Amino acid sequence: MIRLLTPTFIVLLAAVAVADEPDSLIAPGAKVQKLAGDMKFTEGPAWIPSKKMLVFSDIPNSKLMQWRESDGLSVFRQSEQSNGNILDLEGRLISCQHAARNLVRTEADGTIKVLVDKYDGKRFNSPNDVAVKSDGTLWFTDPPWGLMGPSELPGHWVFKFDPATGKVEPVVKDLAMPNGINFSPDESRIYIADTGGHTRHPDPAFHKLPAGVHCYEVSKDGTLGKKLFMINEGSDGMTVDVKGNLYTTHGGVNVYNADGKLLEKISVPEGPANVTFGGDDYKTLFITARTSLYSVRMKNAGAKPVGAKW
Repeated sequence: MIRLLTPTFIVLLAAVAVADEPDSLIAPGAKVQKLAGDMKFTEGPAWIPSKKMLVFSDIPNSKLMQWRESDGLSVFRQSEQSNGNILDLEGRLISCQHAARNLVRTEADGTIKVLVDKYDGKRFNSPNDVAVKSDGTLWFTDPPWGLMGPSELPGHWVFKFDPATGKVEPVVKDLAMPNGINFSPDESRIYIADTGGHTRHPDPAFHKLPAGVHCYEVSKDGTLGKKLFMINEGSDGMTVDVKGNLYTTHGGVNVYNADGKLLEKISVPEGPANVTFGGDDYKTLFITARTSLYSVRMKNAGAKPVGAKW
């Protein structure tokens, strides 16, 4: 006998299904809120604990912006189309610059030092995003999104740079458009986003590669190991929390566990380009999204780089 479900029973079933879902990673009662707007394209958020301040890029306007809860939005300094930003182990701001095609460091006195702008005598495309490892090395992606002239390199690679020695070397060469990059909290893995094939790549073999987030093993001596898995969805900037969850930016903010299982999707009014944790307890997720800056409180704190002195 076929028994029809009444509307009331259907509602009860739906309620049970929702109750059985995993708890949200968003803090109870928290919502995504807009902190600032009226910019052109925001990227590269980095929290500076000593100043209780978020610094981020407004790429087309060639400005680094700053936001404090106490006094809101203002200009931090001019840039040469800075994109990704991060603090090194000493707490100094590292920036990837599109127009200048380099990595720079903002010193404590405010001066800007160019760290690296070439590999094997050839200029980078347009460094995009950067991660710092406990040995002080900087790992950065180099797609051509900000490149106005011809490329000098034969590919779009991921580089490892040692500020102590000046050595720079490619560590990944088989991605089409590498973008966001993050180490896991224990540095045993590295996540590298690829926005997928594009005709701007000099090699036609890369024109139709799928977008995705690639996870690689990292050995204790800092060398890259085998690829563990790929999330079949691209991302721009990314971050990780202390539990090892990965926060990507694709349509909204998507949260995956350390093995690439989707845990949650966080809706944002504008398309996100990057994310980072900050605030006094490191539980505020800051989101740069097109013309604006947003935030939402999370249950888990963000993971600081291993060995950070800040």
